[in-house]
Parts: sequence; structure tokens; C-alpha cells
Amino acid sequence: MRKIILVTIAIILSSCQMGTSDDFLVIGHRGAMGYVTENTIASVEKAIDLGVSMVEIDVFRIRSGEVVVFHDDRVDDLTNGAGEIEDLYMPEVLALTLQGGHKIPKLQDVLKAVDGRISLNIELKGANTAAKVNQIIEYYSLHQGWSLDQFVISSFRWDELEKMRELNPEVAIAVLTEGDPVEAIPMAEKLGAIAVNPWYKNLTQEAVEIIHEKGFKVYTYTVNEVEDIAQMKAMGVDGIFCNYPDRAL
Repeated sequence: MRKIILVTIAIILSSCQMGTSDDFLVIGHRGAMGYVTENTIASVEKAIDLGVSMVEIDVFRIRSGEVVVFHDDRVDDLTNGAGEIEDLYMPEVLALTLQGGHKIPKLQDVLKAVDGRISLNIELKGANTAAKVNQIIEYYSLHQGWSLDQFVISSFRWDELEKMRELNPEVAIAVLTEGDPVEAIPMAEKLGAIAVNPWYKNLTQEAVEIIHEKGFKVYTYTVNEVEDIAQMKAMGVDGIFCNYPDRAL
């Protein structure tokens, strides 16, 4: 009963105080993966159609050097192939078919499709991704009409975030964490990050307040249920990652 009351209060607070706030950021998770196969151009386009101002995608650097947009270490679950994504060469990646008949895009393919219409949160999933991703976003910032402030780089691989910061002192960085989000603050300070991105199930009101006091935003993942979305808004987070972004817009 107490949980039901708290959720009801959160919904009321959210709808009355924060539901229409321009400051609350709804980030399409892997595009809009609740509707279209994740990390595909079609999924990103779906998220844009739903009205998001930012989409999150995941990237690996494969054996032949390209940066591809994919989430899992292995291709087995989402494609008609098998094996580690990082072990593949680009012709092998192009030969794979994702669920729904989609293809695995390169990072540049997504950037070309988006064409600066929204901001992009690029999560560095694999090792040795920072340098190539930095090269790509700098090129698109200088030559393809994007602004550097349209990019956020995030990762659970804090060593990759450190490499990114060494290469690029200006790009926005967000520190992903699954554990106690307060423990990510020292790394966020070291990197000059803009945000700590915690798992919503490990997020408390106290943690949100502490992170805010340190000057960082809180963008929490992956919040899909209406009640949870309302509760996160009531706690004062700055945004959420969502598979169904229209539920929070």
C-alpha cells in the first residue's frame, strides 16, 4: 500500500510540476527500440518522429577499423550470424541481417541520416573506440554541419572516457554507472563531465541531490514504465533513457 501511495504521489507531482518542463530530457534508447530493432537507422528515425531531442546509440570498433552501431558483444541474438562483433571485418558485418530485415549501420551512416536534426549520445561499448569516434565527430562538427555540443560521449568503460577527454577537451562526457551513483562523482569530476548516468533502480532522492550539489546532471536509464517515469521526474532527475520515448514526452 505504501508503494502504491508513493507512486501515486510521484505521478501527481510529475504531471503538475514537471511533465511539460523543457528542461527534462527524454533520450531515445538505442533509437526507439521498443518499436523498431535497436541501433538501426529505422529505430533512430522512429525516435525522431516521436519527438525526442536526443538519441542514444552504442558503438564498437570492429577488426577492420570501422565504428559500427551495435549493443551486444556478440551478434548471435540479434542477427542471422554468430561471433564477437569486434572480431568481424566490414564485409562480414554487411552480410549480417538484423531482426526485422535491418542492417548494422556504421556510425557515419547514422550521422548522415540524422543530419544534425537532434543531438546524439554515443555510448562507447567496446575497447579502443574513443580515438576513432573522436575523429568522426570532429569531422562532422567541422565539415558536415553538426555542432560539437550536439554530441555526448558516455561509457561504462571509464578508461575510454579518459582517452576521449585526453583527445577532446571540449566534448560533453557522461559517466555511466550501474552501482552506487555517488561513487561515480570522482570520475565525473576528473573528466569534467556534464552528467552521471545511473541505473534508475539504484537511484535515490539523496543520490540525485548529492550529484546535483556537485554540479552534474542526472540522466538515468532505462526507464520504460509510466509509473517509473513519473517517479524519476518527481525525484528531480534531468532526463531519462527510454525504449518508448513517447511515454515520457
